Amino acid sequence: MNQERSLNQALPILAEVLRRFSPYILEQKLLLIVAIVAVVAEVVLRILEPLPLKFVFDYVLGDRQPPYPALEQLEPFWLLTLCAGAILVLTTLRALAAYWSTVSLAIVGSRVMTQVRDRLYCHLQKLSLAYHHKARSGDLIVRVSSDANRLQEILLTATLPLVISSLTLLGTITAMFWIDPNLILLSLVTLPLFAFAAHRLSKRIQKSSLQQRKQEGLVAATAAESIAAIKLIQALSLETAFAQMFSWQNRASLQKSVEIKRLSATLERTVDGVIALGVAIVLWYGSWLVLRDALTAGDVIVFLTYLKNAFKPLQNFAKYTGRLAKAAASGERILNILQQTPDIQDSPQAKIAPTFRTDVTFENISFAYESGHKLLDRVNLTIKSGQLVAISGISGSGKSTLMSLLLRLYDPTSGRILIDGKDIRDYTIASLRAQMSVVLQESLLFAATIKENIAYGIENVTDEEIIAAARLANIDSFINSLPQGYNTILRERGANLSGGQRQRIAIARAAIRRTPILILDEPTTGLDRENEQAVIEALQRLTRHRTTFLITHDLAFAAQADVIVYLEKGKIIEQGNPQDLMNRNGRYAQIYQMQNNNKFQEIIYQ
Repeated sequence: MNQERSLNQALPILAEVLRRFSPYILEQKLLLIVAIVAVVAEVVLRILEPLPLKFVFDYVLGDRQPPYPALEQLEPFWLLTLCAGAILVLTTLRALAAYWSTVSLAIVGSRVMTQVRDRLYCHLQKLSLAYHHKARSGDLIVRVSSDANRLQEILLTATLPLVISSLTLLGTITAMFWIDPNLILLSLVTLPLFAFAAHRLSKRIQKSSLQQRKQEGLVAATAAESIAAIKLIQALSLETAFAQMFSWQNRASLQKSVEIKRLSATLERTVDGVIALGVAIVLWYGSWLVLRDALTAGDVIVFLTYLKNAFKPLQNFAKYTGRLAKAAASGERILNILQQTPDIQDSPQAKIAPTFRTDVTFENISFAYESGHKLLDRVNLTIKSGQLVAISGISGSGKSTLMSLLLRLYDPTSGRILIDGKDIRDYTIASLRAQMSVVLQESLLFAATIKENIAYGIENVTDEEIIAAARLANIDSFINSLPQGYNTILRERGANLSGGQRQRIAIARAAIRRTPILILDEPTTGLDRENEQAVIEALQRLTRHRTTFLITHDLAFAAQADVIVYLEKGKIIEQGNPQDLMNRNGRYAQIYQMQNNNKFQEIIYQ
């Protein structure tokens, strides 16, 4: 992607951002009308504001007669007082108009960006696991939070001043033309200098802004990854290495930030010089015309005031070019996410899934990632309603991938999955997953109360149902022993609980969903014997009357299943009930004996 863009190339990005989010903007019609009226009023009042100066210099301080009969009757003192009062009234009204335009657009911008952030977050949630595996979580967090906030500058700190300045420029040029067309042509001499400086510097500002946003994403990604893995980092004494990496990336971000400030300041000061040159030329020529009686002193004063007002859009352009460039870089990063299409989505003909009887069939299933390496190869498997099937095999054999296909986290490369004889792609994703509960090896708990963690995502759940689910999961007595009981607030990821306690809360969460299909992914891995036994007892109660898929390396645990499926290299090597597989004395039986011997030795040496 070519990063070296001028502002002219950045504007289409901003236009696309505004087009994409125009429905949200149009929802704020009333406030937009208020803002537009206020902007127009501010521009008109800004144009009228210098006119009293002409009366002061020509008809009060000078010897000219006022052009209006009513003013001829006024003494100079009262005419001066009237002009001063007019300036005060015009300035006050302009300030009020500016206040309402700023406040109205601030509210519009805040409301729109709240909706944009919601949409961006929801879209990220829908993107496939393949996308999230490639992306860095810290960078995505920056896009949802910081980049979305920076986009607000399009409406507030950049677009509004530029709109006002552009309208002011149009109005003041008209007024200046009315005073003296020749002076206007003379004042335009400096415009090519400004155009050259703005084009050259804004191009570099845009490039540096995009690089800085990427660098900030790297900083956030490094911080997020190191904080998430803090236990491992401390255990391996990697604090210094990660601190050095973070410091290097942080300094790189700082350098880009300083570079942007330097370029923006250079552009602004260049414009100041161009304005000074234009004012000097007009002042010299206008004063010469006054000496020749071709213009009045009031005309020159008002013209110079208008000229400064006309140059303000150029100053604002220089001032806000950097901000618009930054907003364009952030907008591009947000649009990049929104333009990503989820790999897994509902087909146009998808229907709401009925309540499953839960006969599940994997029909000639194959699956490979983009690399082309096959994780599953022509898997055929039929599970009857209510059966407990244990899926086992060495790491990388495709166990978790098979369950990911059932959940439609991925779609198979070939083949299909049927529930009650219907392809799961015929149903909406939400209605399919609503009939499945999952207990993972690493239980995800939130920084909320235990009650909220158990009932998360379930509407209209009662306290009695939560307690019943906790009892089923063998965790009720522990919860009641806590000072706040079910209202105890857990730390992030349940850090104030043991692994077994976290797992049993996850089991309670699965229990309260009452889904016909249950997926257990290594639910006892890493637990001591006491916690393992408590979790197994809870799982035995949980799996009753449900079609259950148990992913496990522990073949003794798998022996409790109705059907055992043993995978190697993405293929089913053996399949049957535990006793049949033992009698065959095949791969399952061999590894079962090896695991039992190892456990026997562990017990002896304890």
